[in-house]
This record gives sequence, structure tokens and C-alpha cells, in this order.
Amino acid sequence: MFLFLAEFSDQFQLFNLFRYITFRTGAAVLTGLLFIWLFGPTMIAMLRIRQGKGQPIRADGPESHIIGKQGTPTMGGLMILASVVISTLLWANLTNPYVWVVLLVTLAFGVIGFYDDYLKVTRQSHKGLSGKGRLAIEFFVAAIACFAFSQIGEQPFATSLAVPFFKDFLLDLGWFFLIFGSFVIVGSGNAVNLTDGLDGLAIVPVMIAAASFGAISYLAGNAVFADYLQIHFVAGTGELAVLLGALIGAGLGFLWFNAPPASIFMGDTGSLALGGMIGATAVATKHEIVLAIIGGLFVLEAVSVIVQVISYKLTGKRIFRMAPIHHHFEQLGWTEPQVVVRFWIISVVLALIGLSTLKLR
Repeated sequence: MFLFLAEFSDQFQLFNLFRYITFRTGAAVLTGLLFIWLFGPTMIAMLRIRQGKGQPIRADGPESHIIGKQGTPTMGGLMILASVVISTLLWANLTNPYVWVVLLVTLAFGVIGFYDDYLKVTRQSHKGLSGKGRLAIEFFVAAIACFAFSQIGEQPFATSLAVPFFKDFLLDLGWFFLIFGSFVIVGSGNAVNLTDGLDGLAIVPVMIAAASFGAISYLAGNAVFADYLQIHFVAGTGELAVLLGALIGAGLGFLWFNAPPASIFMGDTGSLALGGMIGATAVATKHEIVLAIIGGLFVLEAVSVIVQVISYKLTGKRIFRMAPIHHHFEQLGWTEPQVVVRFWIISVVLALIGLSTLKLR
């Protein structure tokens, strides 16, 4: 919205700042943060009143969770999504198709998560929307987004897979791109969802991933920087940095209330939406493989659940004491803050490794 002020830069030189993605990204960060700080307490109070007993806690989960987290409201993702949407509408270039595709994926996944949370709260059960039903809807939304990406970009680049460390190598996936891209988006959403099990555990790695892909989208969307780094130039994706900046600001504000002991949980409303946003950005910028590195913590959490389920069904034995893997470490005697902070450190290290692929070509 505020981008139009740049048209008056010949009369007011200060308005020229609105042309720069970096300025608008910084403004989106501050807007997202202030929105949560100003309206967060009211939204939390409303959710607490409406939900009564709050998010149901798994009976087979750690005993400390059953005792200490009972009654904490969920659906905190509504705060984050509201903040992201408002910040994006204020500071992003609304004529950019990438902004709208990624934003709509985020909102669609947020609606799916909201319905799942709603069922859990109203039924007072940790079982919400059926897994198959939820995945089917997610893949449908992701496939539409991937089709949109294929139409926005130039062919055959728009349907190709870029491989890190190889500056000129592209694998044209053709129509298989819709399946591959959908898998990346849906996998990212659900991996973040599985990570959201401890106070503050998911939101900080999400912000780290958002900052990393904010940098990647800005560089990939700038012809000069893309040429210097020898990465593939994707015209228009630089504007996604504003959207991701809004997420970082909203995430910082949310962490203020989600830090141990949490006043609110983001729930599936937030975790599915934020994971979907990061996955969609990775597909748009042609950095799907790099997402597996930067989001390595999310991958680890998802893989731990998959391995646990397969092992138990085939052998009747569990690999981990409890899955996802953050609960395994709790069972080993780590305190919740130890697990959370150490996982944050791992996220930072993985993000640095992922970003290093931009230059190692």
C-alpha cells in the first residue's frame, strides 16, 4: 500500500525510500512486531475465554506437560496470521503475483489448521481433522500454488529443479513439478507442525528459516546479486522478503507470549501456515533442496515420527522413547528449556550451512 508514495519522490525525496525492498522489509518487521505487542494480550484473553479448558494435552505425553500446560489456550497462529497479512498489505508490492500466491497458501493452510484446532478444542481431544483428509486438502492447495508458479515464471525454468553447488545445472521436471513442489510445501507445513511441541520451540527456527529465505528471495530476485553469486535469477521473488520480514516481526511478538511458560500456543493454525509459507517461498525461489538444509530441524522432527511409526508397525519396537524427537530428549532427562535452546542452536548452524550454498558454486 505504502509503495505508491514512491511516486511522489520527486516532490518529497524521503518518499524514495519506499522503492527499496530492504526498507519496506524492515518496516514490515517493525509493523508485525508492534501489532502483536498491541493486540496480542486482548486476543489471548479472548481465546482463553472462548476455549475454556484450552488446548487438550496428549494423555501419553510427558507428565510435566499434562500438569504444567493444561488450560493454556491455542490458536495463537491467528495473532501471527493477522499481523503478517496486515504488514504485507501495508508494505509489499501488491501487484507482485508471488506475494499473492505465497500469502494465499499461508492463509489456506492457516484455515486448515484452524479447523483442526477447533475440532480438538470443542471435542477436548488431541484428535482433530483426519490425517488423510487434511493431507488431501493441503496437496490440493499446494498443487494450485505450484501451477501458479509455473505460469508466472518463464518456461522451462519455471518447472525446473535447481541443484546447489552447480551453477548451470537445471533439471526440467515438466508436469512432475506440480507433484514435487506440492510435496515440498505440504512437507514443510507438517514438519513445522510436528516441531511445535514445546514452548518457543517452533517459532524461533521458523524465524531463522524466514530470515534465511528472506535473504535468498532478495538475492534471487535481484539480477545483479544473482549474477554475482551465480544463482538462478527469479524475477519478482525479491518482494517475498517483505512477506518474510512480516513473519519475523510477528514471530518476535508471538515469542514474547510463547516463551516458557507459554501464555498461548500457536496451534496447527500457526504451525501449518508458517511451514506452508516457507515451503512455498522455497519453491518460488528454486531453493527446494536448500530448504531441506536450512529447515533441517523440521526434517529431523518429521523423520523421527516416520521412523518411529514404521519401526513399531513392523517390529513392535520403538526407536525413540517418544516421538517427535524433542520428546525423546525430554525422556532422557533434558529440561524443556535445554531442549528448546539447543534446538535453536542447531537451527542457526543449519541456516548458516544452507546460506553457504549461495556462494559454493
